[in-house]
Amino acid sequence: MDSTFLTAIFALSAAVAWGSGDFTGGVIARRIGVLHTTFVSYAVALIILVIVALVRLESFPAPVDLMWGALAGLFGMAGFGFLLRGFATGRMGIVAPVSAVLATAIPVIFSVFREGLPRPLQLVGFGLALISIWLLSRPEKLGGSPAGLGMALLAGLGFGGFFTALDQISEDAIFWPIAAGRLAACAAMILFALGTQQSLIPQLPPFGLLLLLGVLDIGGNLFFLLAVQTGRLDVAAVLASLYPGVTALLAWWIAKEHMAALQVFGLALAILSIVLITL
Repeated sequence: MDSTFLTAIFALSAAVAWGSGDFTGGVIARRIGVLHTTFVSYAVALIILVIVALVRLESFPAPVDLMWGALAGLFGMAGFGFLLRGFATGRMGIVAPVSAVLATAIPVIFSVFREGLPRPLQLVGFGLALISIWLLSRPEKLGGSPAGLGMALLAGLGFGGFFTALDQISEDAIFWPIAAGRLAACAAMILFALGTQQSLIPQLPPFGLLLLLGVLDIGGNLFFLLAVQTGRLDVAAVLASLYPGVTALLAWWIAKEHMAALQVFGLALAILSIVLITL
């Protein structure tokens, strides 16, 4: 099977998993808070990853692969935390695409230095991406930008670093590097909680939703790692970054979120820009 086709399949599968996970995480964060949601879901994912790696008898990878996995986990934790905070204070249908455009640009720029300048259609996609960010950032009311915009930009930086770091992992390493990332992220959150004297375990956690979030998180990470191991980083990153379409659709369908006309147009441009960057 053609490697580009496989990359597209894996990356789009990651988009579905991450988009569904972002919506689920946003719902949970509004109930128990961002830190609780992130830590418990990551702990669940870590346990599942270790069990799967042991059952599959996956050989322990080289230290450098574990290092890149840990770094990716820290970047991903930061991005996910900022994204959930944006979801908790703003609208999912706005926060998700803004973070995705920035998360897409970082690995594409990295690929420019490693593999050369992008094609003309990709440059057009970058321009549309900037326009989409401006439209999505238009004030909902006079006197300010949409709530959660700053968190969306920080989330995009975190996810961009996550994409780039995950691309450095060897092709024969799958579950252990992802587990290393979850372990590093959990350790960082424990240190943060100790320093701020916060509790990491909520009193009444929605275990079913947290388990679902952990599984979706694993699925997204696994599919994206397979995507970058079978093809180009920029192609995998931009296709995986279609996840806001899934989040926005679920937010409209389940949460009944409303978006202004300019913001709907901005969302459409954000998705179109990701498609153009992929062509």
